Amino acid sequence: MKPLKLFWSLAPVKYGFVAIASIAILAQAGFAQPAPIVMASTTSTEQSGLFAHLLPAFKQATGIEVKVVALGTGQALDMGRRGDADVLFVHDRVAEDKIVAEGFAVQRFAVMYNDFVLIGPAADPAHVKGKDIVQALQKLAASNAAFVSRGDKSGTHAAELRFWAMTGSTAGKGSGYRECGCGMGPALNMAAATGAYVLADRGTWLSFKNRADLGVLVEGDQRLFNQYGVLLVNPARYPHVKAAEGQKFIDWVRSSAGQASIAAYKVGGEQLFFPNANAVGQ
Repeated sequence: MKPLKLFWSLAPVKYGFVAIASIAILAQAGFAQPAPIVMASTTSTEQSGLFAHLLPAFKQATGIEVKVVALGTGQALDMGRRGDADVLFVHDRVAEDKIVAEGFAVQRFAVMYNDFVLIGPAADPAHVKGKDIVQALQKLAASNAAFVSRGDKSGTHAAELRFWAMTGSTAGKGSGYRECGCGMGPALNMAAATGAYVLADRGTWLSFKNRADLGVLVEGDQRLFNQYGVLLVNPARYPHVKAAEGQKFIDWVRSSAGQASIAAYKVGGEQLFFPNANAVGQ
């Protein structure tokens, strides 16, 4: 009888342990953290420091972590085409509309804007200073001035190529033109080291510390407007896409809270990006 007595004496402990373990498992399942999402993005949003400011606010509001892969816009969109990301945060409207038309992304939404600026040495040997970006590039080509191009199929690179096409120059871009195949920060570093001109988004420029004698030489041209969009990778094409979590980010960044967070981000007291989620036609 002793073994039986011992069994019953242990039984409450044993089954109590099972019950506690079961409750713990159920509790863990009920309070599981939302799955993190992967966002492929332009380098400007990362290197400007915007995401370091924006994403903690989103996580606090939703519990969702965002893992950023910062690439040029072209490469970010290609990640979407391969199904390697859940959300795309980019700035090339033509390419954004194309990926939606191809069926790789669901819908494109406007988020914010800033502008491009032409950066160059303070001495401005090509005499480009002013507001006209096309005229400035014509002068760069004619004088064979040193110019660093992203050359990486990014949104900035795409904009730069559009501006060069507007010059109508038969002389091309001049002998000083070089492609680095790199992000905005490294391109600015190359320009600073060599005294070259470079097209940059204002957000990254304002965050850039290694300026040497570089400064803004061309700004204010309406053609330098730089719109950003956000897209959900199509879950109908890629079922593993975290559609619910990705859409939560899109909805939040376009909400009043998300837009206010974008507007609040400043460097040296200067606002880097301007929210415009409700802008028509952008």
